[in-house]
Amino acid sequence: MKFAAAAGGLLLLFFVVAGWAHAAEPLRLQLAGLEGAVRANVEAALALPPGLVRDGQIDRRWMERYMAQIPQQVALAMQPFGYFTPQVESHLEEAADGQLIKVNISPGEPVRVTKRRVAVVGPGSARGALTRLADSFPLKVGDPLDQAVYEEFKKELLDKALELGYLDAAFSVHEIRVDVAALATEIALEMDTGPRYYFGEGRFVGAQDYPEAFLRRFLTFEPGDIFSHASLGETQLQLLDSDRFSDIRLVADRENAKDRRIPVNVLLEPSPSRRLRPGIGYGTDTGARMSLLYRDLNIFNRGHELNLKANLAQKAQTVGASYVWPDAESLNSFTALRLTYEREDADTFLSSKLGVEAERMWDLKNGRKFSTYLQIFHEDYTVGEASDGMRMVLPGARFSHRHYRSLIRPKNGYHYSIEVRGGHPYLGSDIGLLQFMASGNILLGLPGQLSLLSRINAGWSLQNEPLEKIPASLRFFAGGDQSVRGYAYQSLGPRDDNGDVVGGEYLLVGSLELERALGEKWGLAVFYDVGNAFDDPGHIRLAQGAGLGVRYYTPVGPVRLDIARQVGEDDPSCRIHLSIGYGW
Repeated sequence: MKFAAAAGGLLLLFFVVAGWAHAAEPLRLQLAGLEGAVRANVEAALALPPGLVRDGQIDRRWMERYMAQIPQQVALAMQPFGYFTPQVESHLEEAADGQLIKVNISPGEPVRVTKRRVAVVGPGSARGALTRLADSFPLKVGDPLDQAVYEEFKKELLDKALELGYLDAAFSVHEIRVDVAALATEIALEMDTGPRYYFGEGRFVGAQDYPEAFLRRFLTFEPGDIFSHASLGETQLQLLDSDRFSDIRLVADRENAKDRRIPVNVLLEPSPSRRLRPGIGYGTDTGARMSLLYRDLNIFNRGHELNLKANLAQKAQTVGASYVWPDAESLNSFTALRLTYEREDADTFLSSKLGVEAERMWDLKNGRKFSTYLQIFHEDYTVGEASDGMRMVLPGARFSHRHYRSLIRPKNGYHYSIEVRGGHPYLGSDIGLLQFMASGNILLGLPGQLSLLSRINAGWSLQNEPLEKIPASLRFFAGGDQSVRGYAYQSLGPRDDNGDVVGGEYLLVGSLELERALGEKWGLAVFYDVGNAFDDPGHIRLAQGAGLGVRYYTPVGPVRLDIARQVGEDDPSCRIHLSIGYGW
């Protein structure tokens, strides 16, 4: 009761103070007769000046000046939209909560475009992109004059010229002639492109510890390419993404240009090449986790990369090292050698694996990547009541394509990957195996701050041995945060005679998730997951889960909290799925 009384008192005090604050406003402006952008511009022009009200009292001399200037301010604010003859009535009247300035505006007829001439002259006039853009000038004959549209088009045309290398482009004619009496306007716009410029040599200053051939991989231009500020920006972004430099500046040296070829000075300040980065996190699938990553990004001063990492979670532990040779020409292509020890203690199996991997990655541009690899490992495992150890030699290949405009919180995009791998006793494996795996997701932006995410994962194994001989890491399981929510991590799949989940030869999982954005960082989601691992495509028991989730987006990835309920079970249960993590 005391809490309720206190809360009620605070609520009453809030409304009293809020009401007093509203009543204490002695002067307000009320505008009538306009809508949209014209109204917004007039309201901005008529904003009450700070000196008009002092200590809650209206300064009468300021008020007289303000009222006298209203017609002129309204007229000036409406001219950019083609209204040159507005009728303005304004007066001051008493209101219940103070005084009210009423401004009634009759905009009248706007001036309209009666003639227009938009042209491109100079060496760039033969470029179709510029002439087509000039021909698309949005103000047609008969349209009301809109100076904002005019100025925006000027900027667009000039930006296009700069993009095409015409750095001296300028408007030799830019006129708007208005005949107020005739309600007519004539527009004349002419851009002289001037000569075209090209890239000269890219010269690196600083970062002497890196070979020049390694640095040139970051350049998005070559001598003789059309000069473009966008190319400079892309080069700067690629250098920044490499995580090797603390300061990056690209300076176009026009003073030393020869034959309109502009050299570019790339000024670099290297970051320390050796870093130690700890991290912590939590996931329902793995439990609490800690990580430690050591990186050296310039081994032997050749731009080679060494990574030593340890990921320690309650249910999974990984310790590994990798050495990466960058490609001599392609920025995101590389060759890598990895040594890894993995231990996983899931509810359905226990696995310990020690292996090496050699991989060759080719960047195919536009988000496409293709790689081939060779994995050699020995795995000891226990699944159900069976324990064994196997040596596997697995060559494989994978292709992936990713297209998202933003990685922090994309609105649209897609990603898919296809992978095939296999082993045979002739290659040194203890068993013969061939696997196909595919995954993909599509994100669609919808009206009303909604987005729809669809996801699918599939796998298929062909083997010449019974399932008991297949290592746990090569079997298919379902369930968990990234699979069928509502079920524990990798708890779904075929069972043995004792009722233990032992994994399957096939995998098929799908998901639909509808999210409603709440501001820039938050979101609410509703989802439905379905799928399972199985041995016989003709007899599939699809597990289902549905529920609600909360999303919080950070620069290092989203925090996801889901509450999922099993669907179609005789005794359904709910499960919380939480995934959070950050590194520094």
